Amino acid sequence: MKMLRVHSFFVAYFCGILALTTLVHAQTQSGFISIDCGIPESSTYIDKTTSLTYMSDSDFIENNIGESKTIQLEYHSDTLDQQFSNLRSFPQGDRNCYTLKPADGKGNKYLIRARFLYGNYDGKMVAPGFDLYLGANKWGSVKLDNASTTATKEIIHIPNSDYIFVCLVNTGHGTPFMSALELRPLMNSTYASTPAAVLFRRSDVGSRSNTSIRYKDDVYDRIWQPFNFPRRKVLSTSLTVDSSSNIYQPPTSVMETAMSPENVTSPMFSFYWSPDDPTAQYYVYMHFAELEKLQANESRQFFIIENIMEAWNNQKPFSPEYLTATTLSNVAPVSGKQIDYTLYQTPKSTHQPILNAFEVYMLLNFSEPQTYEQDVGAMFNIKSTYDVQKNWQGDPCAPKTYIWDGLNCSFTGQDPIRIVSLDLSSSGLTGEIASSISNLTMIQSIDLSNNSLSGSVPAFLSKLQNLKVLDLRGNKFIGSVPSELIEKSISGSLLLNVSGNPDLCFSHSCQKKKKKNYIIPIIATLGSLLVLFAAFFIGWKIIKRRNKGAEVGIRQPNDIVPKSSNNEINGSGFEPQNHQYTYAEVMRITNNFEKVIGKGGFGTVYHGFLNNTQVAVKMLSESSAQGYKELQAEVKILMRVHHRNLTSLVGYCIEDDKHMGLIYEYMANGNLGKHLSDKQAYTLTWKERLQMAVDAAQGLEYLHYGCKPPIVHRDVKSTNILLNEKFQAKLADFGLSRAFNVEGGGHVSTVVAGTPGYLDPEYYKSNWLSEKSDVYAFGVVLLEIITSRPVIAKISSNEVIHISQWVENMLRENGEIKSIVDPKLRGNFQLNSAWKTMEIATACVRINSAERPTMNQVVVELKECLSLEISPNKDGLF
Repeated sequence: MKMLRVHSFFVAYFCGILALTTLVHAQTQSGFISIDCGIPESSTYIDKTTSLTYMSDSDFIENNIGESKTIQLEYHSDTLDQQFSNLRSFPQGDRNCYTLKPADGKGNKYLIRARFLYGNYDGKMVAPGFDLYLGANKWGSVKLDNASTTATKEIIHIPNSDYIFVCLVNTGHGTPFMSALELRPLMNSTYASTPAAVLFRRSDVGSRSNTSIRYKDDVYDRIWQPFNFPRRKVLSTSLTVDSSSNIYQPPTSVMETAMSPENVTSPMFSFYWSPDDPTAQYYVYMHFAELEKLQANESRQFFIIENIMEAWNNQKPFSPEYLTATTLSNVAPVSGKQIDYTLYQTPKSTHQPILNAFEVYMLLNFSEPQTYEQDVGAMFNIKSTYDVQKNWQGDPCAPKTYIWDGLNCSFTGQDPIRIVSLDLSSSGLTGEIASSISNLTMIQSIDLSNNSLSGSVPAFLSKLQNLKVLDLRGNKFIGSVPSELIEKSISGSLLLNVSGNPDLCFSHSCQKKKKKNYIIPIIATLGSLLVLFAAFFIGWKIIKRRNKGAEVGIRQPNDIVPKSSNNEINGSGFEPQNHQYTYAEVMRITNNFEKVIGKGGFGTVYHGFLNNTQVAVKMLSESSAQGYKELQAEVKILMRVHHRNLTSLVGYCIEDDKHMGLIYEYMANGNLGKHLSDKQAYTLTWKERLQMAVDAAQGLEYLHYGCKPPIVHRDVKSTNILLNEKFQAKLADFGLSRAFNVEGGGHVSTVVAGTPGYLDPEYYKSNWLSEKSDVYAFGVVLLEIITSRPVIAKISSNEVIHISQWVENMLRENGEIKSIVDPKLRGNFQLNSAWKTMEIATACVRINSAERPTMNQVVVELKECLSLEISPNKDGLF
């Protein structure tokens, strides 16, 4: 038998004033938050019934969302609570939230109440239905029978965050709205300490009126509804019932009445209910006070039997105290198809059982994880700092369906959700980088590109241990990039992009620049003669130092002078000089081959510095005969091709037929294939993908039409499209490339070479190579860009599927482009742009090469796709 416990707590002094404040306004009602939804912004009033101060909801919603409405006059009445006269409707968006932030915040117990009256405010005479959420968890559903029906949803909640989000979710059954929202602090020792319990029933038993009771009678502002059991008699008193020693503090006006069995011979007072869900669990609270002055030889004793169980023998009978409130509750929650309670008179009792009031609460399973509190605070501070106008409201990451735009989150079971990616690109941001970002300690990717941010790049960004991508391009930053960020970028642990900040320096050389900038105005004040003299003297010293260095053969570290060349490759950028270097010089460039940045069948790629500029050095493995042929081919190709979308050859090393390698410009952001994989924290936008596709297509177009004779790359794939620090795409790896004679029919017979999945089926069967083989491979890359799927995917233990076949199947099954485009984009693309890109890709991978477009055509069409994404046709179907 579940036992009951008696809450007869005597407190010497009850805290009369709870030091709580609201989100914005301090109220006189000890931490109460009383919101009348839809009344004019920043307005307040004192309710004539409760004397509580109600305020506008404008301070509790984001960006003034929703619409203020008034119910129609015919639904007004003298008895209608003032809060029902106005409401706020939310015709836009699937989820709209109120944010409450009581000062005592998390870990404390609150009663939260939402109230609704439709009142035909929109003239449609159709009462809506919608869902109500508390943070990430569903609180309940609001279903109104008609325009005059009021609904009240009440919950006791212990938040684990300082932020409490009350959200309305559109379920397709009408526009959600809210009439009033109220929060009341409770003593933590009252009621069961569960995350959430919704009110099932709260009854004033034996009420002498037909009106509800709340504040000021009830210090917690609980609403007690009158309720009279049938076949029961009413007991009452005109004396005051003392509730001060009871932590639940049921109102005196409620406790002054009670009911008992009408038949004086009946020893029982029973009631029951049948839950819709037999697994639902309930806590029951019964409030008692003796209202009759019993004589010495009289008594009122009874047991409380739950679900007709016989396990109360060890319990002493309960006797209510005269004019003193006592509350009893079940220790463990009760459930079942029918829940019965019987107050059973003991044989020695001279009076029947009584009941003054009772409350029933149903437990809710609030198991959905919420966003880590520090992350939530950081996001709200960021929102406030930049006045972000996105629909950022409620929990940033939960439920998953309503993740804030621009965020990616990490979900790991029951652990708090963490924010791992923040994208505020092209959001019109101004000012400095918000210091609140430093609190996003699990962040992996930050994109603040294409804004008007200014000031210096803060050093705290380098302290974010998990940061892998930092995109600051296209802003107005000044000063130097913190050295720690530069070091992380060089080491490969951070993908850093700071292009498009003309006053921002990326290397230590800025210090010299700054010094010169300070010196110039100082010298200018000394007069033109002094300037000329100083210039002459400095020039003379530089010439002398250079001559001295040349005489004794001095070289500064990483200042390599190429063999067979009189021209120096300077640090300002690469010129296609195609110089030969010695193996000793290559060792110095790579610091003895210290850092490996790639490996392949040919050998290994190392990171290096040439005149303070980063380079990539591809060294041929001594055992690779095929690699030697490919390296020779690549040198021949790169020595005669020059295009902004082809990787530049800085130099090469061929020494003693043992040490052979190529030195390229360094591509800081790796290859396209890596960025399309699921392992990347940063998701390329649709616009970025299209720009990279255009870049790579232009590189191929140049090989096919800008070179004489034309060149077929033969190994076009996403991992051979490299990205520089500005994310400009360049085609790389020309080891398999072949020139062909246009006059001979535009094709050449050759041994099949390339990468599985990208191989032209026609070329594979016939050994006839043409520029259309590159077109096929590029079409496969386009499909990768669109879907982010692997080129060849395993679908069973002995079956694989090519990406082109998968796309064809998807188009045949549902014809929806949204089901094909990379889901990580979350629909953030223009549909007509995506469709056109898909059409180009499928045309490129046609089996018959004659039906494929040329790269000239592909470039033109892709540029149109990019144009559609940048400037969509607002009058179009999409």
